[in-house]
Amino acid sequence: MTHIYGLTLEELEGVLVKWQEKKFHARQIFSWIYKKKADGFAAMSDLSAPLRTKLKENFYLSSIKLSCRQKSRDGTEKLLLELKDATSIEAVIIPQENRVTGCVSTQVGCKFACSFCASGMRSFRRNLSSAEIVEEVLQLRKYAPENKLTHIVFMGTGEPLDNYENVLKAVRIINSPEALRIASRRITISTAGIIPGIKRLAEEGLQIELSISLHSADDKMRSHIMPINKKYPLKELMAACKEYIAKTGRQVTFEYILIKGINSSLQDAVALCKILKGLRLCKVNLIPANTVRELSIQAPNKLEILFFKDALLKQGINVTLRKERGEDIQAACGQLRLRYEKAHSS
Repeated sequence: MTHIYGLTLEELEGVLVKWQEKKFHARQIFSWIYKKKADGFAAMSDLSAPLRTKLKENFYLSSIKLSCRQKSRDGTEKLLLELKDATSIEAVIIPQENRVTGCVSTQVGCKFACSFCASGMRSFRRNLSSAEIVEEVLQLRKYAPENKLTHIVFMGTGEPLDNYENVLKAVRIINSPEALRIASRRITISTAGIIPGIKRLAEEGLQIELSISLHSADDKMRSHIMPINKKYPLKELMAACKEYIAKTGRQVTFEYILIKGINSSLQDAVALCKILKGLRLCKVNLIPANTVRELSIQAPNKLEILFFKDALLKQGINVTLRKERGEDIQAACGQLRLRYEKAHSS
């Protein structure tokens, strides 16, 4: 049986034509799934009984169960979701004024072992399918305020561009007017710097946002905290970003986690300004590090953070400082899954 959330509208129309059914039923089915939130084919009352039976015999809807749900004092919610093979992923709901963002995972575990991230502390298991990614978004919508998501960020566990085909197919379904109808400019894909994926993304013709996890402007330090830099060093990464901006006309956001004693000095700020010089459309998003006990990292003090931000502003860099969210529930990537799996393996 096939997970129906992994089908685009055109693919479902193709299935119906093979079954000698009318193509327009595909739009009815999409409406039931994505707008009316049907949890089974039996509820699809405007379809014939034989078609509903055939759908039930060939497709399934639900494959994800909620294992744990935590809510922060600031409204941030973290979901631990169990997949069909008993592996787990995390997803986060971030409500803000006039928007609700869903933070989505794309892999079970992560291969890339960034030293500041809890996601890589449990081994990589597998990629998520496009259907699982779409259902993850539906789970987020289910628990979001007023059951509504306005933005999606692929910044959860895993490297989206290491699961390129499934992520892009999920993006197209999420963006589809017949499905979740989330505008492409409200969808962000974050990458640790997989250059072939960045180049490929530039050719997709999608008006999505690209975010680069940078975290250091020094090759030696970045290779230390992000081993992927050894394969895709800064000079090549910056060239790929420049090419992406030229081809798409879209701004690139550089995520920069500030870690005390590692990358938060004024010298680090000056180095960052230097490598971003010449990028026509870019923004830096400064993120004070989440405390991860197992990794022994912490954020700089507030004054050091403000000095860093001010150094960028003085050089004309567009910079924002991300407000800390969900700290009381350890909402950073991988933390809930890490604690849950430790508890259940002991």
